[in-house]
Amino acid sequence: VTVWNRCAADVTGYTADDTMGHHLVSEFITEDFRASVQEVLDRALQGKETANFEFPLVTKDGHSRVEVLLNATSRRDVEGRVVGVVGIGQDITA
Repeated sequence: VTVWNRCAADVTGYTADDTMGHHLVSEFITEDFRASVQEVLDRALQGKETANFEFPLVTKDGHSRVEVLLNATSRRDVEGRVVGVVGIGQDITA
């Protein structure tokens, strides 16, 4: 994790300090969705975007889950090389 905005903090209970430098998939995604979320992120690193991917995110209290609708796209440098992933998530918890 390199960016964690205030909305993400409000929804999950994790502050930016809690998440910066940590591995999103292994630390914040429920075990049953880790492989599929990692695949979405890996695809974005290959230049292949994913839209409207749903997965649960564990909240800081460890007892709750937030249902997230994710759009993942490649982050590119000025020369067009993929340098990371931009993930935009929306809380769709009912």
